[in-house]
Amino acid sequence: MTITYPHSIENCVGEKITFQSVEEHPEGEKVFAENFVTPGSGPVMHTHWLQDEVFTVKKGRLGYQVMGEPEKFAGEGETIVFKKGVAHRFWNDGKEILHCTGYVQPAHSFVFFLSALFAAQNKSGKGQPEMFDGAYLMTRYASEFDLPEIPKFVKKTIIPLTYFVGKVLGKYKHFENAPEPVK
Repeated sequence: MTITYPHSIENCVGEKITFQSVEEHPEGEKVFAENFVTPGSGPVMHTHWLQDEVFTVKKGRLGYQVMGEPEKFAGEGETIVFKKGVAHRFWNDGKEILHCTGYVQPAHSFVFFLSALFAAQNKSGKGQPEMFDGAYLMTRYASEFDLPEIPKFVKKTIIPLTYFVGKVLGKYKHFENAPEPVK
């Protein structure tokens, strides 16, 4: 799958990301982006197993939390770093659109994964992605991304079963050119 930059995605729950560019670095590709988040919106607790994620607040107030720690906040000009393997979430804690710039490194399947996730959310019309697309993404890219608040039984039984049923029903044709996951 080829993605040209800039590449913008938007979901139905108040998040817009524009991936500006990708640069080669010795530590792996670095994808630069800016995001715009409506008040109260932001992703659920999640983990990037392989990528560091960095945000600098340009406008607004960012709420963020590392799993197991208290909530924290960042204002304009402040930079937040989420290291790979650390479960975290963030949200717009202000009354205006939150605008951040930043990067993810190494990029791996990050742009594809988020693009497909936002499309699956738009398909369902809510924060939870459409069932079959969500199962596909969580199964195929489990070595790269995780949602730690999903119960283990759901991750180990329900999601793989849903993925299998989706495969049997031919639900994944639109993922034909999906990049290989990083193992």
